[in-house]
Amino acid sequence: MAFFQRLPSSSSAVRALLPDRERPGRVLSAMDTVESTRWADPLIRVLRGAVHTIPAGARDVLHGTWLGHPVHPLMVQVPMGTWLSAAVLDLAPGRRRGAGALVAVGLATAAPAAVAGWADWADLRKPQMRVGLVHAAANSAAVALYAASLTARLRGRRMAGRGLGFAGLAVVSLGGAVGGHLAYRQAAGVNHAEPVPDLVEPGWHRLGDLGEFPVGRPVQRTVGDVPVLVVRETDSVVRVLADRCSHQAGPLSQGEVEDGCVRCPWHGSVFRLADGWHVGGPATAPQPAFETRITDGRVAVRLPGTAAQS
Repeated sequence: MAFFQRLPSSSSAVRALLPDRERPGRVLSAMDTVESTRWADPLIRVLRGAVHTIPAGARDVLHGTWLGHPVHPLMVQVPMGTWLSAAVLDLAPGRRRGAGALVAVGLATAAPAAVAGWADWADLRKPQMRVGLVHAAANSAAVALYAASLTARLRGRRMAGRGLGFAGLAVVSLGGAVGGHLAYRQAAGVNHAEPVPDLVEPGWHRLGDLGEFPVGRPVQRTVGDVPVLVVRETDSVVRVLADRCSHQAGPLSQGEVEDGCVRCPWHGSVFRLADGWHVGGPATAPQPAFETRITDGRVAVRLPGTAAQS
């Protein structure tokens, strides 16, 4: 009896998993450990090199550069939706064949979703890549369980197929939770340049004299607290973009300028200087581009759409 009294109640066990005012909880503590653990770094280097053997144009398609939005989170909706639907049908009488078909559709669409995910993963920061590896491992285990589930169903072992399917749903849900940590806690795949319009005051801001900006060379300046990239193309044309890359906040002012574009030094995203458009991935969002004017040899900038003028 004393043994059972020492066992934690279910509510206290749940509280131990979740964060509170005093501590992060076991789940976040575990994810923090994953972010800082280096044991998988040699494997990460090998996998990253393998992904980068894919031609750059194909990786841009997988990133979603053409769409202006990452495609991986869009593609995973299909296998997740079909597998969840299969679980619902498995709980309903007389729907066994339909559940098997949904499991098969999920397996067929999981592969392209995974390829897109690997393309995005290979251009993340190291702590994000460590968590992403756990995310991929969980999803791979779920695919294996669903493949075994489909095999069992085709062989007439319906109970085993259902059980393996429920196990696969549990594992892929865990993988989705890790992916949520990667996106919402670690900011992987988000637009790191999105806050710029809210941080820049309306109106014109002086950057400096035209002579301070050598032709064709990137220079960093600040507009308020926002770093910007300044490239003087001619005596009458100066291009200015937000300096922190929308992909992973890399410093564009340390990148290469060529053919009217700038290449981020961190992961190679390419942006057009004239309007900030992303012409090469892994970035899927453009850079905020500033309007410029040159008055008496002085360069000033403002964000388009600001009503107030100085």
